[in-house]
Amino acid sequence: MKIVMTFLWSFLLVTMLNYVTGSIAAVPFDLVPGIVISVILAVVVLVISSLCPDEPVADH
Repeated sequence: MKIVMTFLWSFLLVTMLNYVTGSIAAVPFDLVPGIVISVILAVVVLVISSLCPDEPVADH
């Protein structure tokens, strides 16, 4: 479920950013670059979250 929600949120946020910046620059909206960037972003987020430890750090 974590993977699905990561892809969903990255798709929604990147598509929104793509639409707003394209609207400001008067560029027609294109969905395909947003999908590609959102997949890349989701993979990066999942890799970073898998590298971070879940356990608290022990005090010495």
